[in-house]
Amino acid sequence: MKQSILSSGLICTLLTVTAGQQSTTPTQPTPQKPTSDTAEVVRITTNLVQIDAVVTDRRGQHIADLGAEEFEIYEDGRPQQISYFSYVSVQPESNARSTETPKSDNKTPPRPPEQLRPEQVRRSIALIVDDLGLSFESTHFVRNALRKFVDEQMKSGDIVAIIRTGAGVGALQQFTTDKRLLHAAIDRLKWNAFGRRGIAAFGAIGDDAYYTEPRDNKRGTFTSTGADEPTKVDDFRDEVFTVGTLGALNYVVRGLKELPGRKSAVLLTDALNLFSSTGSQNYRALDSLRRLIDLANRSSVVFYTIDARGLLSGNDSADNALVGQTKGDGSGEIASTGLSGSRIMTDLRSRSLEIFEAQNGMSYLARQTGGLLVTNNNDIAQGIRRVLDQKGFYLIGYRPGESTFNTAGRRNFHRLEVRVKRSGLSVRTRSGFYGVNTEAAQPVSRTPQQQLIAALTSPFATGALDLRLTSVFLNDATYSSFVRSLIHVGGDSLTFTEEPDGTHKASVDVIAVTFNDEGVAVDQRFRTETVKVRGDEYRAARRDGITFGINLPVKKPGAFQLRIAVRDVPTERIGSANQFIEVPNLKKNRLALSGLYLAGSTNQRLSPASSQSVAQGGTSAPSVETTQGELGEQDAQSGPAVRRFRPGMVIDYGYEAYNVQLDRTTGRAQLQTQIRLFRENQQVYTSQVRNLVGRPSAKQVVARGRLQLGQDLKPGDYILQVIVTDVAAKDKTRVASQWIPFDID
Repeated sequence: MKQSILSSGLICTLLTVTAGQQSTTPTQPTPQKPTSDTAEVVRITTNLVQIDAVVTDRRGQHIADLGAEEFEIYEDGRPQQISYFSYVSVQPESNARSTETPKSDNKTPPRPPEQLRPEQVRRSIALIVDDLGLSFESTHFVRNALRKFVDEQMKSGDIVAIIRTGAGVGALQQFTTDKRLLHAAIDRLKWNAFGRRGIAAFGAIGDDAYYTEPRDNKRGTFTSTGADEPTKVDDFRDEVFTVGTLGALNYVVRGLKELPGRKSAVLLTDALNLFSSTGSQNYRALDSLRRLIDLANRSSVVFYTIDARGLLSGNDSADNALVGQTKGDGSGEIASTGLSGSRIMTDLRSRSLEIFEAQNGMSYLARQTGGLLVTNNNDIAQGIRRVLDQKGFYLIGYRPGESTFNTAGRRNFHRLEVRVKRSGLSVRTRSGFYGVNTEAAQPVSRTPQQQLIAALTSPFATGALDLRLTSVFLNDATYSSFVRSLIHVGGDSLTFTEEPDGTHKASVDVIAVTFNDEGVAVDQRFRTETVKVRGDEYRAARRDGITFGINLPVKKPGAFQLRIAVRDVPTERIGSANQFIEVPNLKKNRLALSGLYLAGSTNQRLSPASSQSVAQGGTSAPSVETTQGELGEQDAQSGPAVRRFRPGMVIDYGYEAYNVQLDRTTGRAQLQTQIRLFRENQQVYTSQVRNLVGRPSAKQVVARGRLQLGQDLKPGDYILQVIVTDVAAKDKTRVASQWIPFDID
């Protein structure tokens, strides 16, 4: 089947794929977790309890040379016989690929981000900014520290997400290696005026926040009438927002659970209070915290907490007068603040107590999950480096007794303790677990709606179905900006039932939601797709799968996430996927590119002329008619929805360039294009720079090209990057790039 590109909607036309276009290429297998012992760190089953432990010396240096005979493990104070022991290194390999981002200018676009398979992930890091519990000044320092981490501390094999506790579901972005996306997330971090912290980490001594009696503002004195009302309001507010923070952390842990190995969650906050100002327990917060800790321990997630307030002092700041203050009328008279010596001492004690209580919850969360709390450190970036710079950990397991999982009685909490016989060493490990195995503790989504929502809200793709998502940003004069998405479901994932009329039917539920950078759903679609095929069409669908197309309008520019979930109706198996989409602001009149179209071609003949990019209706030499107007035939696996190619195959690519400047002499766009090919973050091919000429007076250019893959290209994950330079534009707007991943079998 051949497709025309003579219309201005090049990619929209090209992204039309049907089941009838499929070929005999096998369906891409579902990615599997590594089969090594590190695939599952923490195991809590009726025949094995396995936990991780980190050992350090008095200077905090990591110890990695211990044997099983040097450890002791206790459950509820009773010694257990170690039946499983190993050491797991999380350090990048010595020949690891560099992730340093070269200094970019307007003439040199950055490299595409590193593409990792599950088995290549060395560290999964969630940097959680508690904007529900950060003051205005702390937010500033946290933002700078995160930028430093992304620029200087990320390593090859790291996947990172930056998450706000005050955001919606969509704010839990896909874990990524793309530093541009992480910087975009950092730029969106702002002080939450509706959170539980104010402008400063502390108020001034004498502020009502440190005194339980309300001030009579007219007299500057304090009365005893209704003394507990402000306290009750503040306590309730803190309780609500603390529970909100813990709820967000619970959601993060559920997402991290899907990743392999030991995961790190770094919480940056000013306070995590477990008690009210009157000393009573925050029962809702404590209950949420206990549930969070149990879930984290079962999910191999370690919490590290960082007090974003930095170096703390119980004294008042220099800009607040404890004794008196000058009147503002210029008389120089001193007006009393109404603060007695006993009042000042009371407030200083209250401040010290607040410091302790604010860190109490942070310390408890870190200790119970095997992490640590960083306090009294003004260098937040250094604190992040300290908690994440772990060399490795020990896996220690034992066979539990029958009473550990006695389901007939109450499911008690079992305390765990790990000791090291060698002197001078300390151990960090998890505090324990409830007497229920992981399978029984796992919540089950029963209704179809619950199943789809659970998959949709997960920040990670799930592999119950063989699912591929390809989303491309486009702009059209009629429809304005929109995203064209292709959802490919592998044939082996579908359940076909034979109908009385001889056809075979497959039914799937599809839900797609687009979230903006604030975590708000801006568009959603739900529909049930039913496919009926017979004969050759049925065999092709079973062999190659089917593809659905969805158009989602985009009303505003910005960063968006598209999340999809697909459910096979007969078996209730579900797959999900998500993709980050950046929609440029075309009103700024800067050069921008659409998403990339990429597909294989069965036409293996490739002339030198056909290999260069040409403009729609362009006049660039040496030959246009060789490739103008037609593309080669594509099959399902090498089509734009799946993008799996073979060495030696010819691949076609296409894109659109917007806001192109016109040459004053010719009245046409004068562009230069170049493509780069990357394998595992290493550049393996760079094309020559080609000239591309647009139509007269057209500031939107449709371009395509053709590239033949070498026969000696190794199988693996690749990235094709297109770089476009606008010769007529100013330096700051003249270069744009776009990239797309693909596979070579």
